[in-house]
Amino acid sequence: MAATKIMVIRHAERPPDDGSIDGVSQSGAKDPKDLIVRGWQRAGALVRFFAPADGHFVNVQLATPDTIFASKVAHHSPSLRPQHTVMLLADFLHKSIVQTHIKGEESALAADAVAANGTVLISWEHEAIPELGNLITGNNTTCPQKWHGSRFDLVWVFNRPSASAQWTFVQVPQLLLPGDSAEITAA
Repeated sequence: MAATKIMVIRHAERPPDDGSIDGVSQSGAKDPKDLIVRGWQRAGALVRFFAPADGHFVNVQLATPDTIFASKVAHHSPSLRPQHTVMLLADFLHKSIVQTHIKGEESALAADAVAANGTVLISWEHEAIPELGNLITGNNTTCPQKWHGSRFDLVWVFNRPSASAQWTFVQVPQLLLPGDSAEITAA
């Protein structure tokens, strides 16, 4: 079996480069490698976004993930944000987060995601998401080639009905928090 749906999200909100807002751990301690309070709010909202209580998704393109990937902490990428963005969802679903790849290992991540069974969710850093999309689809024309740095509120969804079919691509705005945009990024 192989993945029939791969959903990719950017990690939730991070501290701005100007240092005006601090990242915080889940316990509230300052941590520049973690989410800001708004990011933790998004992480919490993603639980019912991907696992709705009534089973009805806000968009038919969404599904509850069978496998959840997030980037592993590494010397050159010490961010906890990708893991913490999906940690509450993984806990709710009683699933472990697969953290076998670090930023820069998008090729291996894409191969593992495509080989996984059912529905996959990936939480990753935005700069590498277009490359990840290209690796999933096998081309650089299906999805946008840039993920805008200000966007934390999109889901890129790749679908295929069977392992031999071509991947299709759609974007789903999350619309979970005030200020989230209904706009999708241009291809």
